[in-house]
Amino acid sequence: MFLNFFRKYQDFGLLVIRIGLGASYIYVHGSSKIFGGPERWEKVGDAVNIFGINFLYTFWGFIAACSEFIGGGLILLGLFFRPAAALIFITMIVAASNHIHDGDPINKIAYPLELGFVLLGLIFLGPGKYSLDKKFRKGETP
Repeated sequence: MFLNFFRKYQDFGLLVIRIGLGASYIYVHGSSKIFGGPERWEKVGDAVNIFGINFLYTFWGFIAACSEFIGGGLILLGLFFRPAAALIFITMIVAASNHIHDGDPINKIAYPLELGFVLLGLIFLGPGKYSLDKKFRKGETP
């Protein structure tokens, strides 16, 4: 009986996760990068160097900043949810890989890795019924 109570509110749980995760990506992660300008974008974009991509660091940093800032907003709203989550997931894989490559301690590696797993799970689950994706795609399962 106790579990049935929570089962009825799974979509509400997804909404809570979307709000918390989206707000975190907007305000904590994305805003400092997006408003940091080209110097910050270049520093962030340098992370792709470990994958053999050694050009356009400013561009890659800008894309990472947009994925976190704009993607965070899209996750919060549940709009274009899966593509936004996928872009941030890729950003987290790059961040975790960069920390591993730099030999950082596990506590620095764990955060982007954990968020990557959360985002991957959310890609499979979808945004839930309290989302703009659900509103605009009536008849389809988001």
